[in-house]
Amino acid sequence: MTNRDDNRTPSEKPRRRKPPITRGGKSRPVGSKNRESRQGRSRKAESYAAGPHDGEPRSSGQRSSGSKSAMPKLRSSRKPADRKGGNKFRKAPESDRVVRPSKGKKVIPAPASAGITAVPVTQDTLDAPFDHTHDPSNPDQSSDLIYGRHPVLAALEGQRTLNRIWVISRLRYDPRFHTLLQAAKANGAVIDEVEPRRLDQLTGGANHQGIVAQLAPYAYLDLPDLIQRAKSVTENPVVVVADGITDPHNLGAIIRTAEALGAQGMVIPQRRSVGITSTVMKVAAGALESFPVARVVNLGRALEELKAAGFWIYGTAANASQVVSTVKFSGPVVLVVGSEGEGLSLLTQKSCDVLVSIPLRGKTPSLNASVAAGMVLYEIYRQRFANILSMGTLQSKA
Repeated sequence: MTNRDDNRTPSEKPRRRKPPITRGGKSRPVGSKNRESRQGRSRKAESYAAGPHDGEPRSSGQRSSGSKSAMPKLRSSRKPADRKGGNKFRKAPESDRVVRPSKGKKVIPAPASAGITAVPVTQDTLDAPFDHTHDPSNPDQSSDLIYGRHPVLAALEGQRTLNRIWVISRLRYDPRFHTLLQAAKANGAVIDEVEPRRLDQLTGGANHQGIVAQLAPYAYLDLPDLIQRAKSVTENPVVVVADGITDPHNLGAIIRTAEALGAQGMVIPQRRSVGITSTVMKVAAGALESFPVARVVNLGRALEELKAAGFWIYGTAANASQVVSTVKFSGPVVLVVGSEGEGLSLLTQKSCDVLVSIPLRGKTPSLNASVAAGMVLYEIYRQRFANILSMGTLQSKA
């Protein structure tokens, strides 16, 4: 007798019901709901995440025997961030944070842009010591601060217009400064006695030596006034012209050397040249208080005006055929100095009467502009005051 089930196709054969799953010696029907699913997904996740506490691996299908209190929770009680009112303790982005003001201090938050956080500004910073008319983007107005004992002392002795002076208490009552500070205060300058860290803030950590002053913008002379002033000092004045000097340290060093060697003034162009800034004043070490500077629009036209006034124009050039020691500097002299990298422009060279060079014997192809100017100025000084120099040498030998 044939069984009916044998003639059925595999798809028509009835499935065998699986025996009940046995756990812990007790049977449970397959159709019954799992206890973990009735208690929620969180408890199921907690039980499997807890793991064995005795260091032994857990077998498949076996639940950890650890207590419920020892099981860490995986899900947070906070709502997701995209739901209304959810995740309200979420950390704000860097650009959205607002610095809470501390007691007794004002705070100005920075603009909310990526990577920028608000910076607390104290009352000392809000009381800006600078002139409100100062424009940092204008290089001509960047000369408002000078610092250091010698530059500030020279400015006080030269009766320069000072808007404000910051000084430490020890230096304020120094005999060299006390009377001059009182005179500056009488002329309208504000004297602030501050701590050294305030001066560090004003100068950016530079060597301020305990005193900083804010100057009015430098007052340039007109070229005719400079010529008249130079000729009133001596019959054979020396005027230095800086062509294309863009480094303030070089310009300050040239001014200091020129004043020390008896020159009567300087001419600088408005274009392709640095102006009289605080760095120039610092490097010049007070020489600008007695050394006038004229600023012109057209340097070639200024040289022609100097020629018309009786000056002889000498320019420095590395490839010039005449060596500086062989040139006789007589009468009113104008010395034109260019930058180390570019030298004198072609138009300036054409405006010069004589081009001179400094012979070099080493492997260095050129000299710094301030060094070259100093060497030529000393040669002019040596030729004009040779008698005085020789008498001084004889007296020193005696």
